Amino acid sequence: MDFVMGNSGDLGDEQDATNSQNKGKITCHRHTTHQIQTLEAFFKDCPHPDENQRRQLSKELGLDLKQIKFWFQNKRTQTKAQNERANNSVLRAENERVQCENLAIREALKNVICPSCGGPPFGIEERQRSLQKLQLENSQLKEEHEKVSNLLAKYIGKPICQMNSSLMPSLPGSAILEHQNVLPPPILPVHQEMDIGLDLNLQFKGINDLEQSLMMETATNAMDELIRLMRINEPLWIKPPSSTNIERYVIHPESYEKVFPRANHFKTSSAREESSKYSGMVTMNGMQLVDMLLDSDKWVDLFPTIVSKARTIQVLEPGINGNRNGCLQLMHEQMHILSPLVSPREYYFLRHCQQIELGLWAIVDVSYEWPKDNISSSHCWRLPSGFMIQDMTNGCSNVTWLEHVEVDDKTQTHRLYRDLICNNCAYGAERWVVTLQRTCERLLAENSQSIHEVGGVINLPQGRKSLMKLAHRMVKNFCSMLSMSGKLDFPQLSEANNSGVRVSVRKSLGHGQPSGIVVSAATSLWLPLPSHNVFNFFKDEKMRAQWDVLSNGSPVQEIVHISNGSHLGNFTSIIWPFIPTENNMLMLQESCIDQLGSMVVYAPIDIPSMNLAISGDDSSNIPILPSGFVISSDGRQRDHYRASTSTETGFGTGTGIGTGGSLLTVAFQILVSSPSSSKELNMESVATVNTLISNTVQRIKASLNCSNLD
Repeated sequence: MDFVMGNSGDLGDEQDATNSQNKGKITCHRHTTHQIQTLEAFFKDCPHPDENQRRQLSKELGLDLKQIKFWFQNKRTQTKAQNERANNSVLRAENERVQCENLAIREALKNVICPSCGGPPFGIEERQRSLQKLQLENSQLKEEHEKVSNLLAKYIGKPICQMNSSLMPSLPGSAILEHQNVLPPPILPVHQEMDIGLDLNLQFKGINDLEQSLMMETATNAMDELIRLMRINEPLWIKPPSSTNIERYVIHPESYEKVFPRANHFKTSSAREESSKYSGMVTMNGMQLVDMLLDSDKWVDLFPTIVSKARTIQVLEPGINGNRNGCLQLMHEQMHILSPLVSPREYYFLRHCQQIELGLWAIVDVSYEWPKDNISSSHCWRLPSGFMIQDMTNGCSNVTWLEHVEVDDKTQTHRLYRDLICNNCAYGAERWVVTLQRTCERLLAENSQSIHEVGGVINLPQGRKSLMKLAHRMVKNFCSMLSMSGKLDFPQLSEANNSGVRVSVRKSLGHGQPSGIVVSAATSLWLPLPSHNVFNFFKDEKMRAQWDVLSNGSPVQEIVHISNGSHLGNFTSIIWPFIPTENNMLMLQESCIDQLGSMVVYAPIDIPSMNLAISGDDSSNIPILPSGFVISSDGRQRDHYRASTSTETGFGTGTGIGTGGSLLTVAFQILVSSPSSSKELNMESVATVNTLISNTVQRIKASLNCSNLD
């Protein structure tokens, strides 16, 4: 029965005797049905009303303020008691179940039989004898292992513990290293390309129910935080002082800590946080976008300039009835800036998808310590981050992206890229959205049935699509190469802004790549020019003879030009170099630009292979070895992007262009030997590649009037 406590009213003279007998007693007033329903409805939304809310209820229901106050107190007490009784019942039932299981296990242990022969259970004496036997065998195995290790160390010339562990996975299980005499010039190790999936499949053999429950709880809490962060702007989100973009926000640290109190993942003074939120329109419907974002291979295809490697370790929840709603998977990802001077970022994280309402999806990423016994050297930790996808009526989607990470800068970021990274430009939400917009725009052009090719060389839509797929694979290979796995530093050989040339030597046996030993070399430098000026220099085929060392100053001609975006700087082209010694070769080139940077990637392809792609045949088997350039602002003063087509280059020259400089990465790949040649590579080959990249840098500086740079 619902009641409130209060004083009795004036009942008249005829009740004086009764009142005198009941003086000091407390009476009960029954509320009407309307009053109870109103109070119950208000309690669901606000169990703790303030003074103004109680006063408003008092006026509406005709009750005293004390009656309202006491009713809410009684209701809170009643609700708490009901919850405690329910929890006690659940715990009591769980305790009884555990006791029954414990009893059953104890009884079963009394009758355990030998798993090998099915004999009677072991007694204490038998178990003790078996343990002693196992200890003796273990001691014998240790002695044998020590003998073999000493013998192997004698032939190698150093203890086994000093061997490079990174080379061990490439050896067969029973292989023994052969003795190699060291001869001048110095020998460099050759790293053979491997599929990371093989290692992951061996390492992760399943997740138990308890671990899966912890993962689900972590992902659910992260999803709740993501949705709240998406729907609240101020005071959680503020505009950075240096930003002129109305869609770009960063987290206000003090406000965030009040709403989401937590302990820092990194307990060092070098730790810092990066946060950003950004929105943009994408030319792809929501459901299609969700499917691609939950596929690790398509995830790399969508973001080749950000994600170098990605893999789904295990799908924990596939979703409800074939739908993506509720999907949960454990993933591994390696992210990078397109420069050899910056170390990649690596995450093990949970990706959880939830359909909030019809046409509205949310996907959250949150770091997870996996595997538990892994001593990770990763210096970054992803707090609840992700994206919200809203379907639009025109077949497009509005995407809001949120990035929030902790970074431990134990080793300081290279000085050239420090401002770009610390200002949330390198790995921020804006870069993800802008890259997604650019990729979706390119996919739309690739799947178009019209040809849209200047030059008249391509006659079929299938040929246009095949050529664009080949160019996309070229860009992916180029970006992946820039992570410089197994890189070697040769700063004494470089003249490029004292930044050093990074060299990577590998054995290429991958699908769609030339077989043999490949040397990759890359360097980055700063130029005192806006990034769009540098991009215009590289994309113009008339300027190619000024920087292309291999063309020997010969002119080139663009014979195919396919626009793959709304900006004139986004296109795929085929270039014909007039080089007498290479009259059987053409150059496939991809040029792309957005407000955060640009890229020009190219690769030589022989004419028969190019004809296969142009005719519409499958281009996935055509070997390709790309080189190219990556240009971005230096992060000190945003280099504003102009989509105007008022000039030939697609850029206006009006106000708004910043005076900040740009960062240029130059990268080459060269096949130096075939698989049948020597498996070792000497210093002479490295010096040749270094000379090529150094001469190219010098030509670029001279052409851009920057030769006086250190």
